[in-house]
Amino acid sequence: MSRPSSILFVGNSYFGFNNGVGWHVAQMHRSTGAARPLRSTSALITGASLAWHDVEGYFRPGAIGSYVFDESNNVVRTAFEPLFDVVLMADSSQCPVHPDLATEFQATAARQSAVVRRHGAEPALFMTWANADQPEMTAPLAVAYEAAGRTNGARVIPAGLAFAQALSQRPELRLHIADKSHPSLAGTYLAACCVYAAFFGTLADIAYDGELAWETAVFLRRIAGQTVADYLPG
Repeated sequence: MSRPSSILFVGNSYFGFNNGVGWHVAQMHRSTGAARPLRSTSALITGASLAWHDVEGYFRPGAIGSYVFDESNNVVRTAFEPLFDVVLMADSSQCPVHPDLATEFQATAARQSAVVRRHGAEPALFMTWANADQPEMTAPLAVAYEAAGRTNGARVIPAGLAFAQALSQRPELRLHIADKSHPSLAGTYLAACCVYAAFFGTLADIAYDGELAWETAVFLRRIAGQTVADYLPG
């Protein structure tokens, strides 16, 4: 598909920390000087499984994205058509690989992908990362998301693989906060880089560092770009 002008992020706190992955993706896009802005919207439930989300309801007229505020704080009604170009969905950190929930994850991914397509948008899946103290989670999470993507013809964003690659090269880098699960600012930035690379193809023009040290931002962009290029078909 062509580069999206709008992305709906559907997930949980993994998408929400540090102002949100979607916010950073929008900042990256703005920093390139792109003529067409990127509208980034998030529908997040803390601790949520993908099954908890009413994706059908997110497309209801007058619901998400029905108005914005202008510079004078006036309400401006909107009527976007289509409402979203892409719906990027993530499950909780364990559901895709938990023995009691893995089958439900595959069924939910299929159901929600069908809903998204019925409304004229592209479904995509966000491969989450391993806990800091459980790197062995990376491979089974990748397998689960790859299976769901293949079954539903949905693009998979390999953020989990990028986390593993970044830590293999710079093990001192903190991509998680103290709970060993949620992302640090660097982790959120890396995740956003993966999303941007997957939908826009290049990170070369990005002039946004996410308030990280410039060298760290450059490193994370390189990791994300290479991971996505190796993972997704050209």
